[in-house]
Amino acid sequence: MRKSAPEIIGRPLAGRPEPLPDIPLTHEVLGTPLHGPWGDNTAILYVAMGCFWGTERIFWREPGVLVTAAGYMGGSTPNPTYDEVCTGRTGHAEAVLVAYDRSQTDAETLLKAFWENHDPTTQDRQGNDRGTQYRSAIYWTTQDQEAAALATHDAFQEVLSDNGFGEISTELAPASEVGPFYFAERVHQQYLHKNPMGYCNHGPNGMTCPVGIVRQDQLPSQESVLGRE
Repeated sequence: MRKSAPEIIGRPLAGRPEPLPDIPLTHEVLGTPLHGPWGDNTAILYVAMGCFWGTERIFWREPGVLVTAAGYMGGSTPNPTYDEVCTGRTGHAEAVLVAYDRSQTDAETLLKAFWENHDPTTQDRQGNDRGTQYRSAIYWTTQDQEAAALATHDAFQEVLSDNGFGEISTELAPASEVGPFYFAERVHQQYLHKNPMGYCNHGPNGMTCPVGIVRQDQLPSQESVLGRE
């Protein structure tokens, strides 16, 4: 388990005081407001598991999820751009905001999808996506999310160990300590809906308890396909 964000190598980037321009207002798939409001029964969980394109698609498909958004979290640079995050000098992870209706789903169910759809044992890496921005992370906003994060971490570690995998390197922390979630540029929001054949290195293992996780070392990297239709 990783308990803190990775160290920034070099001088941190300054960023900007204002949000990035042209962030959409509505979720392309769910039709819900990207920035809220979503109702009194809503809870927000933040997850990072490599490239945020595939991560976001995993969660907008989950029952009970009201909205998802791609963004940057866990760093020190305010309102960073994608290019800035990719330098490793902002400290951010490619993260996804998941807002869900607590009467329809819960943190444990959502975190089941989290653990089953990426390799949490490869630190700062998913497939050929390498760098601190691709780290695995769970940032919670409620006590039940914290409990679910810790419990599912321990349960999944047993599954991994039983099947010959290493230690989980996922960063676990309260969202209040890691800092704001910054919305990513319009191009990244619901990217795989707008680009159905676009790059995704997430390989789900199904909705039952997995017997292992897929290694994806031979896949291309996110940067190598960015901009392709």
